[in-house]
Amino acid sequence: MNNSLLNRSVSKRPDRVKLQGRILFLTEDPELIKRQLAGEDLPWDVAHPERNPKLRDDISTDEITPAHICFFFDETLGEFPYTGLKCGDETPIKRGDVKRGEFVACVSGKRRGKGSSREQSPYAEMSAGIQLVVAENIERIYKQNCQNLGMLTSTDFSLIAKIRSGEEIPLTEFTQGEDEITRQVIEYGGLFPFNVARMQGRVFLPPVETKPRPMTIAEKIFARHMLHGTGKVGVEAVKPGDTGFARTDLRFSHEYVTPMAAIFYEHYLGRDEPVADAGTILFFRDHLTFLDEVLSEEKRKMGLLDLAGQLKLKQEEFAKSRGIRLHGELKDRKGSEGICHSLITETYALPGQLNVGSDSHTPHVGAMGCVAFGIGTTDVFNSWFTKDVRVKVPESVKVVIRGTKRENVTAKDFILKLLSMEYIRSGKALAKVIEYSGEAIEALGVDERATMTNMAAEIGGFTGIVAPDQKVVEFLMERRGMSGNEAETLIEGLYSDPDAHYAHVIELDANDIYPMVATPGDPGNGKFVRELNAPVPVEIAYGGTCTAGKNEDMDMYAQVLSEALKQGRRVADSCKFYIQFGSQETREYCVRKGYLDIFREAGAQVIEPSCGACINAGPGVSTRPDQVVISAQNRNFPGRSGPGQMYLASPLTVAASAVAGYIVEYEPAGQLEPATA
Repeated sequence: MNNSLLNRSVSKRPDRVKLQGRILFLTEDPELIKRQLAGEDLPWDVAHPERNPKLRDDISTDEITPAHICFFFDETLGEFPYTGLKCGDETPIKRGDVKRGEFVACVSGKRRGKGSSREQSPYAEMSAGIQLVVAENIERIYKQNCQNLGMLTSTDFSLIAKIRSGEEIPLTEFTQGEDEITRQVIEYGGLFPFNVARMQGRVFLPPVETKPRPMTIAEKIFARHMLHGTGKVGVEAVKPGDTGFARTDLRFSHEYVTPMAAIFYEHYLGRDEPVADAGTILFFRDHLTFLDEVLSEEKRKMGLLDLAGQLKLKQEEFAKSRGIRLHGELKDRKGSEGICHSLITETYALPGQLNVGSDSHTPHVGAMGCVAFGIGTTDVFNSWFTKDVRVKVPESVKVVIRGTKRENVTAKDFILKLLSMEYIRSGKALAKVIEYSGEAIEALGVDERATMTNMAAEIGGFTGIVAPDQKVVEFLMERRGMSGNEAETLIEGLYSDPDAHYAHVIELDANDIYPMVATPGDPGNGKFVRELNAPVPVEIAYGGTCTAGKNEDMDMYAQVLSEALKQGRRVADSCKFYIQFGSQETREYCVRKGYLDIFREAGAQVIEPSCGACINAGPGVSTRPDQVVISAQNRNFPGRSGPGQMYLASPLTVAASAVAGYIVEYEPAGQLEPATA
């Protein structure tokens, strides 16, 4: 530990806040936004909210800071907040508008900050002058990132009148209802000053004193990792609401986040300060390896390709200087070693661990029986010297899917069905652990379970998890070369107690679920393919990313395409079909199975590992607003993967639609012979 931290001056912020400036209301009507940007202050009736314009719901971090904006990692981000915000068919906010408008607060509707864990979003808002975000409800990671940076958040719309009247607002307005640690983080103006005060023994850390009780699997893992006393790890039991710091097993980040975190680290701790336990930190170059193939000329002129190269170089430099393992680009061909979630699952994560990553899809590895969750930049750089993260033990929602699934239904269809449910869409599952169970879940392999846990991020959950069983034991034996006894030992005790408490239980019958799509705009826009009113022609089909670039996903693409070849069919002339591996291990699996020949003969284009099209950074992105894409990725927020109309679907549905040229259900041809070209 840097001794300078023990002597550093740190103090709390004033106990009253006066916000002097304008309020920006993010409405559904683009004209109302333009009028505000032109200088008009929008009237707002707090007493009669029904008289007010409709606020935008479901504002994702992709809309606050589109992916290419995140190539900046300094205060330049303040030029860009909300430049991806879609209101009707328009994006009314342009570069510099928010900063010029001298706005001090920003107001929106439900589920503010959903999607990516990118801390660039609140940092961009802060750098543009926004000090307070008000919304009906706020996604966990986004809210925590705001708190970590020192930006205030609230769900109290009465603050609007107080700001406009110039009234001083007690800081307690922003800390009430928060746990003891979060309250102090807000009081100290951010996570780093709080952690300095923690190192100096100046803050109060409430002890976890929960007595033994029936626990869920996630609660058991939290209990094993919570710190208590003088740095000891593990407590008897936890319950929802318990707060503290949890010791991490693995901490990882990718090139979108590492450079900004590294700059923060060097600024606050020093250029030569080592990290704590470098062997449990991992870096990945997995997002931007194909960027040059799709970046527009306009964005190149903005210098964004050069900036993306700087992200890579800064990550490499910091990794080398701190002795951190970097899974980087391939040496002999274009592409990466693998997507962080894929490699963590295949190579590193073990049942019962607590892992954190700089990506909202970190819950991917919950398929291994881990508690794994996404964190923002400030959490990342703080964890490099503390080796822990702050935690408020979440409530759990149990999802029980009973029965046997249909042959053309996959884990992706299960999760799209869940995302379409009102309980999920209304935000009632926000910040909760999503625990998947039931016969239909138990029948899934680890790869398919990872689709379920990965997309707990789209639910807005804290994480997703499946209790590890014989399928996980087999996975560890096959992928890691473990002995059966060693793997069996790892999963002992990792199950939810029969009388554990859940905030809510969702029960579904697998037989009631048919192939699904999520229509453009949001993963929650789910409906059965058979409910589409008319044929939907597709120009691009995409199978890949962490969610759909795993071994079992490749089995599905190969199954559909091999059947098509036997019928004398291939990918439709009107459609381009891209298949992208999640890792080199998955690529080698496809080589061994003969899938590469099937893919190529059927007319699919195979791509080396990268996040690629999922973040508008590789082949498979749309280029026109009227272009229709069907994708097996996890998000279809406006602008996330280009300007087109994106439908989400399972690998089976994506491949079948690529062959048909329009969205169709996959219809199995019966028991297949082993796939060959």
